[in-house]
Amino acid sequence: MQAEIVADWLRVLHGRYPPAQAADWDNVGLQVGDPAWPVERVLVTLDVTSQVIAEAADGPPTLVVAHHPLLFRPLKSVTPASAAGRVALAAARAGVAVTAAHTNLDVAQDGAGTSTPVADALSLTDRRPLTAETRDGERVKLVTFVPPEALTTVIDGVSAAGAGRIGDYERCTFRVAGTGTFRPMEGADPYSGEGIGQDAEEDEYRLEVELPTARIGAVVRGLQQAHPYDEVAYDLVPLLDGAEVGFGVVGSLPEVQPLSAVATRIREGLPAPHLRVAGDPDRPVRTVAAVGGAGDGLIGAAIAAGVDVYVTGDLRHHVTLDALEQGLALIDAGHHATEAAAMPAFAERLERDARGQGLAAPVVASEVATVPWR
Repeated sequence: MQAEIVADWLRVLHGRYPPAQAADWDNVGLQVGDPAWPVERVLVTLDVTSQVIAEAADGPPTLVVAHHPLLFRPLKSVTPASAAGRVALAAARAGVAVTAAHTNLDVAQDGAGTSTPVADALSLTDRRPLTAETRDGERVKLVTFVPPEALTTVIDGVSAAGAGRIGDYERCTFRVAGTGTFRPMEGADPYSGEGIGQDAEEDEYRLEVELPTARIGAVVRGLQQAHPYDEVAYDLVPLLDGAEVGFGVVGSLPEVQPLSAVATRIREGLPAPHLRVAGDPDRPVRTVAAVGGAGDGLIGAAIAAGVDVYVTGDLRHHVTLDALEQGLALIDAGHHATEAAAMPAFAERLERDARGQGLAAPVVASEVATVPWR
């Protein structure tokens, strides 16, 4: 079995959480290490600390997949003088690669986004992103033409190379029957027809399949190896990501509840024993907006959405007072609590996608508690 490397796992991670969907101020992707480094274990964590790196170094070659980037603010140097520099140096010395999926995970609508735990804890219905936009994707469509008897072989070839995965589905293709025409010239080795210089027709399927841009080379090679023609016709069409992505979630409670009951459900449904509530405890609540992590910059979006309560973390004093004046109740469940609750689903989807692409390294959750508060 071929050894797995960091680049293999980045392909899986970016296939589900494309870096193009991250905010322009963010820093996602590989931050420490070489794409060619071996990977025998994947360690998922919310934060990258020196304790997490020590945990990763105590075992087989490990890729740390974090939500919060280790290298977030620009560094003028990588030295022990800064916390990030100290941790990055420790990782490099130990041969531990570190990558991050930050806002590209925040905006995910696949059930692993960082706003999903609050929505699940409250059983919100009619869910939609709090902020939504359409962004360019990192995928292309391969279009080729295949004789019927070779169709399965070609689909096998391009699928094995990384094409045809859409969300939780694989081998996703579209085909339509048609007729191809050709006239072979000197030097050709035609698959069918009457010979050199003779017009010919061939029953063919037009086959369409999507793939990440990072897999173009491998998929084209897979196509050419599986296809029976000596000259394989194909097109690569850039795609826009037509799906709306956005921060946060808006939804409705199954029934109207007082604000105090909503807070209790969040306290019990998340690791959030010390949450703070701003607003009348008896206020009736039906609609909720939630943003995992630090979300007071989106209070305006919550007010514009007309919700009764906004759930997030790291709420500041004055913005909270201003929101109350505008009729919005707030619950601060903590930065760590809202996002840590999303990590199990994140790890599960990463492992499932990896198995679908033939990767076998175990995906494990870090045992290091990175919550700073006691």
